[in-house]
Amino acid sequence: MLDRKLIEELISVVLEEGADFAEIFVENKISNTIIMTDGKVDKSSTGQERGVGIRGFFKDEQVYAYTNDLSREKLLKVAKRVGTAIKSFGEGTRFSGIKKLDFTDKHVVIVSPLDVSKSEKVAVMRLAHEGASSYPDIVQVMIRFWDYVQDVVVANSEGVYAEDRRTRTRLMISAVASKDGVNETGFYGPGAAMGFEFFNTFDVREAGRKAGRMAQRMVTADFAPAGSMPVIISNAFGGVIFHEACGHALEATSVAKGASVFANKLGEKIAADCVSAVDDATIPNAWGSANIDDEGVSTQRTVLIENGILKGYLVDKFHSRQMNMPSTGSGRRQSYKFAPTSRMSNTFILPGDHHPEEIIAATDYGLYAKTMGGGSVNPSTGEFNFAVLEGYLVEKGRIVKPVRGATLIGKGWEVLQKIDMVGNDLARGQGMCGSFSGSIPADVGQPTIRVSEMIVGGRNR
Repeated sequence: MLDRKLIEELISVVLEEGADFAEIFVENKISNTIIMTDGKVDKSSTGQERGVGIRGFFKDEQVYAYTNDLSREKLLKVAKRVGTAIKSFGEGTRFSGIKKLDFTDKHVVIVSPLDVSKSEKVAVMRLAHEGASSYPDIVQVMIRFWDYVQDVVVANSEGVYAEDRRTRTRLMISAVASKDGVNETGFYGPGAAMGFEFFNTFDVREAGRKAGRMAQRMVTADFAPAGSMPVIISNAFGGVIFHEACGHALEATSVAKGASVFANKLGEKIAADCVSAVDDATIPNAWGSANIDDEGVSTQRTVLIENGILKGYLVDKFHSRQMNMPSTGSGRRQSYKFAPTSRMSNTFILPGDHHPEEIIAATDYGLYAKTMGGGSVNPSTGEFNFAVLEGYLVEKGRIVKPVRGATLIGKGWEVLQKIDMVGNDLARGQGMCGSFSGSIPADVGQPTIRVSEMIVGGRNR
C-alpha cells in the first residue's frame, strides 16, 4: 500500500494550505467475474484497482481528488492541489501524526477467493444452472459469479490510521420463462462478506430453483388487480421498499441539506407503533458489513426508528459538521475514485410478534408481494413505485393464485404509518445500492409486514 511516513506527509501538505481536516484513502482491490449463459461460460475477467483519494475540509467546505499514480511526486502534487483549492477557506491546522486503530475482525474469511480456481467457481455455477433450468417453460438462465478482495487504508489529521480487508462473494441467478408469447423473469442473488466457504452455507441448486420457480409461476399467472388494497410484503428482499423509500431519506447526505422528508424530525413519531428499524454494519459476514467505514470510523448498530419514533440518522464525517452530530460509521464509497458520504449498510425492520401465516389469515382481500423487483424513488418526497416480481392474490385469509404485473405505488413516510402487522420471520436480502459515492454492497431486510392500504398498479377486473 503506502508508506506511513508518506501518508503523514500528504496529510501535512493538505493542512499547510489551509484545511482544518485532511484524509488519505488508499485502496487495492482484486475482483473476479464469471458469466454463464445457458450452461456455457461466455465471459470471465479478473481486474485490479489501485489508487489513492485525498480529501480536505475547512468548516463546511470540502475538496476531493484522486489518482492511480502512487509515486511520491504525483501524490504530493495531488495533495498540494487539494490544499490549494481549499486555501481560500482556512489558515492551516497543526498535525501531530497518526496512530494505528486496533479492532477485532468480525468478518473472518476461511477460504479467500484468490485461492480458488476458476473451475471450482464454474462448478458452483453449474449447480445453480441445473436448478434454475429444471422447470418446463424456462428458456434462458444466466448465472453471474462475482467476488473481490479489497484492502484499504484510511488515515486522517485526527490521528487515525486504520487498515481493513473486505472480502465479498455473490452468486446472481436470473431465469426467463416463456409461454404463449409471455416472458417473465425470476431472480435470486445471495451474497455475503465471506470467501468461497459461502457456498457451504446454503443449497446452491435450490437457489437456482428459486429463480426458476419464480419465473415459471409468473409466466402462467393472471394479471394482478389494480386499486387501493392491503398489501402483505414478504421478508428478506421485501425490505427494499424501506431501504429505498425511507432509508435514503435518513442519510445525512439528504438530511443535512433539508432535502429529506425526515429532516428535523428526531424524536417525532414517523411510523406505526409496531415499526422499529436499524442499520447494522457489525453483523458478522453480512453482505453490507465492514469493520470500519471508508472514513476510518468503527462501524456500529444505529437505531433509526424505535416503536414508531425517529431515533437517529446515518451520519458521515463531513455532514456531522453541518448537523452537529457524531459520525455513525456510515461513510462509504465504491472506490478511491469517489469521496465518501453517508450510506446504508445492512438496513432492516426489526421482527414483531405475528407469524406470517397469521398475517395472511387476517387479510380478507389484498396482494401478497412475495418478491420485489426494481423501482424508482424521489428521496425528497418519499414517492416511489416498485415492481413486484412474484405476487399472489389473497382472498378470505388464503393465498388463492399467483398474479403478475403488479406495481406498488406510494410515499415511504405514509407506508411507515400504515404498517399494521409485523411478522417474526426477519430475513435479509442482498443488493447493490447506488448514490453519490457510487455503487456499494448493501443488505435490505424485514420480517413479513402488512400495509393496511396501498395503491397497486395492475389491471382492473
